Amino acid sequence: MELPNIFLVGPMGAGKSAVGRQLARLLRREFHDSDAVIEARTGVDIAYIFEKEGEAGFRRREREVIESLAALDDIVLATGGGAVLDPANREVLASRGLVVYLEASVEQQLERTRSSGHRPLLETADPGARLAALMQERGPLYGELAVMTIATDGRHVREVAQDIRRRLMARDKET
Repeated sequence: MELPNIFLVGPMGAGKSAVGRQLARLLRREFHDSDAVIEARTGVDIAYIFEKEGEAGFRRREREVIESLAALDDIVLATGGGAVLDPANREVLASRGLVVYLEASVEQQLERTRSSGHRPLLETADPGARLAALMQERGPLYGELAVMTIATDGRHVREVAQDIRRRLMARDKET
């Protein structure tokens, strides 16, 4: 199976990191998480970057990391939920691999992010409304960029990863 890089996009709480790790194991590839790389490079968490540099500073760092990771070969990359907002990121992802959109309902996102303390965009009185607004803004970008969309609501990580692998293998046979 000769597949290009696999890039996972989707909202926070869709399971990009967990599914990406599992998918990388199934495909025998290296896994990267753009948010984790940003934290490793800066030595601080995403919330701290947002606090000190704002969203614009974080997005600049994110663009640099995605550019460098997408240049690698045979990887699975989980991107941050807002990575698709930057046209440069969309261009890099579309040109250097296959983009898979992990779709999750706002209800599922809310359930999965409820206990997470490191989601600066959800530090608001109504996280559900914030997630809905983010989906309205980002959802069309995820869909335009992706070569396949995988629903994750109510599904286990392994099941989603196996579904992606199966679809990628079928796609590879067609080409």
